[in-house]
Amino acid sequence: MAKTYGKKRREAYDLVANGIIVFFAALNLFPLYWLFTSSLKNSSDVIKMPPDWWPRTFTFSNYSEVFESQPALRWTFNSLFVSGFTTILLIVFSSMAAYAFSKLNFKGKNVIFILFVSSLMVPKEVMIVPLFRIAQELGLVNNLYGMIWPNVATAFGVFLLKSFFDAAPDALREAARIDGAGEVRTFLKIMIPIVKPGIGALFILNFVQVWNDYLWQLVIGQDKEMKTLMVGIATLMQDLNPNFAYKMAGATVAAIPMLLIFLLFQRYFTRGLAAGAVKE
Repeated sequence: MAKTYGKKRREAYDLVANGIIVFFAALNLFPLYWLFTSSLKNSSDVIKMPPDWWPRTFTFSNYSEVFESQPALRWTFNSLFVSGFTTILLIVFSSMAAYAFSKLNFKGKNVIFILFVSSLMVPKEVMIVPLFRIAQELGLVNNLYGMIWPNVATAFGVFLLKSFFDAAPDALREAARIDGAGEVRTFLKIMIPIVKPGIGALFILNFVQVWNDYLWQLVIGQDKEMKTLMVGIATLMQDLNPNFAYKMAGATVAAIPMLLIFLLFQRYFTRGLAAGAVKE
């Protein structure tokens, strides 16, 4: 009898807990729902009160206007190129540095790692002026590579991946060395497959961070053709044009790539977070 009562109590608790989770999940998803449905309305329908929770008439003219009146395709390419290239370079350099800090022994390793990771405490906004001066001297203003290189030399990727390399057994590295594998081969063939969940998590986190790096991209990409999608869409919001549905369509275009990236890599993201939370 007591077991039956306890089982029913747990089921009731699970039902209430799941209901609360679904409620707050719906609250978080509602802005995306409102953004997408508003982009399919006429401008007058977006601001009418009481609002229409579902478009009475669907129109895709707002999207066509975004791509016809603005270089949105060019902005999208710029964002994908900057975010993708930056993330790939960051993963390459961060994985090598994290492996060195985790598995190799050299003088001053701990001190260098502490100094390296302490740079995470310095906001990027503090370095905007000197970074811009350096980019200006190197001719990287109005250049996509000027948006890429400053985001490659960051400590976050090293800090994240080092915990995954620390969890990899040293016995695997020793066995590879006994079999005649060098350091590079051990790193590529043995260690990288083990930390793949961490690399997947880092890919998503850094891709999103670079995609949303509004301030630095605004400073570097001054010409209209050199703007990224986030910066270009922001210029639509500053326009005095009262067509709110047109602006909603632009914001939706900027949000869709991020949603697709997360859906494609969510398996690695959740696995990476779960693995990184366990310390053996």
